[in-house]
Amino acid sequence: MHTITVRHNFETGHRLPHLPGKCQSLHGHSWWVAVTLRATELPEDKVVVEFGTVKRLLREWIDDNLDHGVMLGKGDPLAELLAEYGNVYVMPNWPTVEAVAELLGKVARDALAHIADTDGVQVAQVTVTETHLNQATWQPPTGPTSDARR
Repeated sequence: MHTITVRHNFETGHRLPHLPGKCQSLHGHSWWVAVTLRATELPEDKVVVEFGTVKRLLREWIDDNLDHGVMLGKGDPLAELLAEYGNVYVMPNWPTVEAVAELLGKVARDALAHIADTDGVQVAQVTVTETHLNQATWQPPTGPTSDARR
């Protein structure tokens, strides 16, 4: 098994009104993401995937959709109001660090679909850090019914 990891950071606000405590309020973090890609065998060019291409696609998506914006859950009454003033990304669920890790895993999987010669390359895991102390890791499901495979 061979793996590579690409990293990126972004500044984004969110809120979790369904949870008790301070996170009900709109607040922001300096988020960090590490996406690990794997391949069981290396092709003749001896790379899992070219770093520059996957970094560019991942970073473009993050910068266009999340950076210096706010992530809100579907049905959050602030979503429509704040969309008038800037970048709002509405998630199908609440923007917990776990949900953001899964979202970015799917973004990475979609990025692979736009890179030539990535058959056999999969997202192995995505780790998202929202503070120096709090992080979550997502790994795609495995098995024959999984949609995580390319």
